[in-house]
Amino acid sequence: MRFPGFLATLAAISTLFGHNASVAATLEDFYKGKTVQVMIGYSVGGTDDVWARLIAKYLPEYMPGKPQAVPTNVPGAGSLLLANQIYNTQTKDGTVIGGFNRGVPFEPLLGGVGDRFEAAKFNYIGSPDLDTLVCVAREDAPVHSLADLKNTQLIVGGTGSGADSQTYPEFLTNLLNLKLKLVQGYPGSRDILLAVERNEVQGGCVSYDTIARDANYRDKKTRIIFQAAPVADPRIDAPSVVDLAETAEQRGALQLFLRRQQIGRPYAAPPGTPKDRVEALRAGFANAMNDPGFKADAVQAGINARYVSPAEIEGVLAEAYKTAPEIVALTRKAMGR
Repeated sequence: MRFPGFLATLAAISTLFGHNASVAATLEDFYKGKTVQVMIGYSVGGTDDVWARLIAKYLPEYMPGKPQAVPTNVPGAGSLLLANQIYNTQTKDGTVIGGFNRGVPFEPLLGGVGDRFEAAKFNYIGSPDLDTLVCVAREDAPVHSLADLKNTQLIVGGTGSGADSQTYPEFLTNLLNLKLKLVQGYPGSRDILLAVERNEVQGGCVSYDTIARDANYRDKKTRIIFQAAPVADPRIDAPSVVDLAETAEQRGALQLFLRRQQIGRPYAAPPGTPKDRVEALRAGFANAMNDPGFKADAVQAGINARYVSPAEIEGVLAEAYKTAPEIVALTRKAMGR
């Protein structure tokens, strides 16, 4: 009597495996001979650029059909330009992913200028690392410590809306009364560090991985004034700006603002990309990061691989967008919005 049921179960399993095989074959056929654009919203030479080139090098091996992958720089407005392109105008067929600044997905919540997207609707692919933002100064700058910034001005370079190099100085100046004067318009972090070297500005706020690879920092021509992270990064011998919070409201605003560091350097595919291709990109991204060659190349480049999953990125953003309105309002005010 159970034999017909067994046959039915066997048929269902066969159908399931047949469906999965069909999906795999479809993905294989689609990606074979294609080129996947790995886009990055910054100029050549910075840490974001290094990551994009590593991802483009290793991603094809772990994608169905083994397509080519090409890194493409699209600098502008602190990577907001690229985020808008990914959301609105880039092809939605699974051949485009883009990496943009960790602050960009928070821009609609925090009153950014020029964002044309809903952060939750991106198809997040993952992040290759978690890094800590630091603010550095030339050795001959008048600011030598975090405490000095309460009374002495430091002129720092920045890029555009949503970029760490702009939003951190603005936010900390307004919330904690630090004296950081911002000069905007640089395409990326490497350009800011070149401006520091040329003495166009006295310092800048960029990722620690970027600073650690900078010759001027290694030669002690610049120094880290402070780090900005929810929990102090043990790699960095500098105080945390969180220590300056004096009220519960300030701590709440800092917590919301610094959530961006929990999503690393997010990569996303456009909304509307077919689900099976999104999953293929996610799996390929995660597997590429586990490749021994990828890890060795990251060490060689002086950057630290730490995979952040799409679910983690989505979870951080969901919690941020639930923040109490009064804390959001204080955070926006501190960002000058």
